[in-house]
Order: sequence, then structure tokens, then C-alpha cells
Amino acid sequence: MHTHCGMDFGTSNSTVAVAAGNGAPRLLSLEDGKPTIPSALFFSFEADTTFFGRAAVSEYVTGADGRLMRSIKSVLGTSLFADSTRVKRQVWPFSAILGLFIAELKRRAELELGKPNESVVCGRPVQFVDDDPKADAEAQRQLEGAVRAQGYRHVEFQFEPIAAALDYEQQVAKEELALVARNVQKAASHPVETSMGAIDVSISVGAVLAEATAETDDALRRADEALYRAKRSGGNRIGVEGLAET
Repeated sequence: MHTHCGMDFGTSNSTVAVAAGNGAPRLLSLEDGKPTIPSALFFSFEADTTFFGRAAVSEYVTGADGRLMRSIKSVLGTSLFADSTRVKRQVWPFSAILGLFIAELKRRAELELGKPNESVVCGRPVQFVDDDPKADAEAQRQLEGAVRAQGYRHVEFQFEPIAAALDYEQQVAKEELALVARNVQKAASHPVETSMGAIDVSISVGAVLAEATAETDDALRRADEALYRAKRSGGNRIGVEGLAET
């Protein structure tokens, strides 16, 4: 059975989740039995090693000699990504530091999972860099490169608001599902930059409630039917099975 893996590399904390087949996802324990790990590294000058997460913060707080780095995700899409910093006698590119943390996430996830993993869906914000589509696209390219460099061969991205909406969808009634679909629509409808300038994008959404054990093809067929019922009412519409189109 294929295992699906999702990674949330966050500015403050990071998580990794897995799901087998169409089963429910679960968060993996990444540090001290906890599913979250602070996105932090501590280069210890005393031990000549690198600590991650809570251990990194603890080393810094207790006054160990070294260099603490946090919020490393914030370099994505900025000029700092191509810059370097000195750690003791070694010069570290910020891209390599970011990759070092992602490699540790992968190592811990595979240790908990008990097998190697080469495929991952990475969460991403609606905008890495506000009001700068070019820098935003570059940020995703940089993150994808860093993830692939650690051994992930298949890398996809999902907008974090959409991922949250899809998770919430599993436990909602039809009326609530319409609100979830509206949030998905809003998250996906944003200008796309082209050589001819920005193009406004709008989408229609079809949604259904399906049991976790339901056949995927059947759920997709029903969602497709709801979508086309909505589109017959016009563009930029919401269709939920069993409810009037909005």
C-alpha cells in the first residue's frame, strides 16, 4: 500500500504527517514523542555538532558556546537565500542551512515511519512574499530545490489554507461544506502574472461529503457532477451535492 507523506516546514515549527492509502493521516513524532519540532538549529562549538528543534533552543538557553539559527524559512524568496554566513571557521550558504534542517526532518520521519520515503507534499503559504509574484514563485522554486536535494524525488505543493479546508471537510455537514468550498475558492482565486501582465483568475468548485471508506472514483464523479451543476448557473460558483448552487 502506498504511503502519502506531507511536510509542513514552518517558520516557527515543523511537522510531518503520513497516510496509508485512503486512510486517515497521522502526525509523526519528531522530537521527544511530540509531533512538532521547532524550526531551529544550534551549531555547537563545544561539541562540534548540530542540534535541532528543542534541543537546539535548550543548548542556546543554557549558555553553550555556539550559533543559534531560527526562522530559516524566512530567507526563501529573498536575496539572503543566495548569501552565506560564517559558523566558526566554516562558511555556510543559507540555502545549505535550510537544506540541513529539511534533511533532519526527513531522517526523523523515516526513522518513525520505519522505511525510506521519496515522495512528499509540501505545504506552502498563499504568498511566501507579499505583493511580489516573481519573488513568491522563486521562493517555491528554492524550497523545491532544497527538498529534492535531500532525496525526495517526487515533490508537490499544496496551499496551506486549502490543506486546512480539506482536513476540516472530513468532519462537516453540507452547509459547513459550502463554507469550506468558498474558502477553497477564495484561496485559489488570485492573479497570475504573465508576460502580458496580471490575469485575474476565478474558479468554480464542486464538493461532496464522502465516507473515508468511499471509493475515490465515485466521490470524484459526484463532485464533478456538483461542479457542472454549479457552472450551468454561471462562472465563479459553488456546487455542493444536495444543496442549491451559490
